[in-house]
Amino acid sequence: MSSDTHHTPKRKNVTFWLSLVMVGAISLAGILSFFWTPYALSDMVGGRLEAPNATHWAGTDRLGRDVFTQLMIGARIALIVGLGAVAIGAAIGVTTGILAAFATRFLDDALAAFFDILIAFPTLLVAMLVVAAREESSLGTAILALGIGLSPIVGRITRILTKQVLGQDYITAARVSGTSWLAIVFWHILPNIVPFLAVNLALQFGLAVMAEASLSYLGLGAPPPNASWGRMLQEAQGTVYTAPWGAIFPGLALFVLVIGINLLADGLRDRFDPSKRGV
Repeated sequence: MSSDTHHTPKRKNVTFWLSLVMVGAISLAGILSFFWTPYALSDMVGGRLEAPNATHWAGTDRLGRDVFTQLMIGARIALIVGLGAVAIGAAIGVTTGILAAFATRFLDDALAAFFDILIAFPTLLVAMLVVAAREESSLGTAILALGIGLSPIVGRITRILTKQVLGQDYITAARVSGTSWLAIVFWHILPNIVPFLAVNLALQFGLAVMAEASLSYLGLGAPPPNASWGRMLQEAQGTVYTAPWGAIFPGLALFVLVIGINLLADGLRDRFDPSKRGV
């Protein structure tokens, strides 16, 4: 056994814990913002475009507002949007995916094709269409739009996983014993597919956070005074050369959360996939 192979599990373990630290730090900031922030979000507490200092850890923006306070609020919005969009996407996707797996062959093929068609459209484009249809931009609209945009991906994966479980002998035994299909779904299918779905949902969380930042950057996300990281980037683009911290800090926060989520998903996949254990 080569030394590289010997150290692979150790490296994966370190990466997994690093991802927990990255996601945990952003999550802690977001949760803490519900109870405390250094300053009120809209208060002009310093001079315009102050560099990071002991009073304002991340500097101030062009209106004299504390950037670190906005970063904390942005972390809160990212968590709310990510969790909300994943919850909506999972509710729609898991339900339709399981129904497709149980449907007749014709309906199953039709739903599979429908999933593929929707997946062909970028999630951000679907979200923009939903926001445009509602003719308003709000945090709730962004969550709903992103949840709808993510649901076809979840539905397709749920359908594939469910069909694999339905092919197992214990499902046949359960049917022969008189177990209802509803009981089979809750007692046999969901417990077997949830670990693998968790990996995909973690990735969808990161995608939702990126999409929300993009919507806010375009002015289609949470409206002011919400301090979305995307809106912070949009507001800082005019002063990126004179006060780069206004763009660096929200961009760095977005990078840390998304990369952390992706590394966490990789770690979960390694733990849930028996073929990767001990590699």
